[in-house]
Amino acid sequence: MTIIYKHLSRELLKYFCMVLIAVVGIYLAVDFFEKIDNFLDAELPLSRAVLFFALRIPFVVAQVTPVGVLLAVLIVLGLMVKNNETVALKSGGVSAYYLFKPVLAMGLAFSILLFFFSEVLVPITMGETNEIWHNEVKKESAVTSRKKNIWIKGKRSISHITYFMPSDRTIFGVTLNYFDEGFRLIKRIDAQKGVYTGGKWHLFNLIEQDLSENEGGYRVTCREEGSANLEFLPEDLGRVVKKPEEMTYGELSTYIREVEQEGYDATSYRVDLNAKMAFPFVCLIMSIVGSSLALWRERKEGLAGSIFYGIGMAFLYWTLYSFCLSLGYGGMLPPMMAAWLSNVMFASLGTFMVLNADRRWLRYGF
Repeated sequence: MTIIYKHLSRELLKYFCMVLIAVVGIYLAVDFFEKIDNFLDAELPLSRAVLFFALRIPFVVAQVTPVGVLLAVLIVLGLMVKNNETVALKSGGVSAYYLFKPVLAMGLAFSILLFFFSEVLVPITMGETNEIWHNEVKKESAVTSRKKNIWIKGKRSISHITYFMPSDRTIFGVTLNYFDEGFRLIKRIDAQKGVYTGGKWHLFNLIEQDLSENEGGYRVTCREEGSANLEFLPEDLGRVVKKPEEMTYGELSTYIREVEQEGYDATSYRVDLNAKMAFPFVCLIMSIVGSSLALWRERKEGLAGSIFYGIGMAFLYWTLYSFCLSLGYGGMLPPMMAAWLSNVMFASLGTFMVLNADRRWLRYGF
């Protein structure tokens, strides 16, 4: 490794750590003031609140790492342009492509580390934070298994849902049990599926069993459709089901296979599965975009201008990425395309800027 490569690598790592600490600190501060009232209302000890916010750090780090890479590249190369270091390198016969090598190597390294970080640490910590938030702070009665089944304890009722599809607010394999004050089963409803529309649940292909005091048994009624006033909303189910970020790539892949074997649609989970592979590569893409943007812009435009445009590019990427995932959830794009399309587009843009950076390097000398 040459002296220039060592210098760039050291500076990139230094500014990345500085940006990461600053962003994570700001995020946790905002999150703390937003949620601390909930912990006080729940009368939980301070240690639980500290543990909750400490367990949030890995998830926040995983989310802001690509932005940290982008800003670190812009700051380091921008300072080199400002201090005329690029002019000295150019006069010594160093091309712009020479500076891209350590930047891209660092971007690739961060992508690999982010993938394993998201696979090993984030699922564990997110599971713990969600459990603290829903069970201890919110004191929600709904409980989810580590698989698909959801059990909900209401007021003299116990409901079981085999599978919940958040994208279209649909539940499958519904069983509703209602009890009297003596915990005697007085009514049971089994339905193939339920859809939440118009502010209420509509059940389909349902069987009702009502306790008949006179006959001493249960009266059975079959219907194709009927509405029900259930004690939970789709938002309640969305909070308690196991999230994709709480599962590793292998766990999510197994989960999808089980869901599809039972005949349910797992499109949204397939999008999340592909996103687990696509998202870490954002670090590499941001290093390409950041380095090309820093060397593309002229010296007179300053470091602040490069950072401003870099933040704009990051915002544009997240907007496009979220939009593509939404199209994938809705079935308008194949899961793989939904997860990778924004990466391909920005990688192409960054590559185009890289190919033209050396020409501008020779023309303007920065």
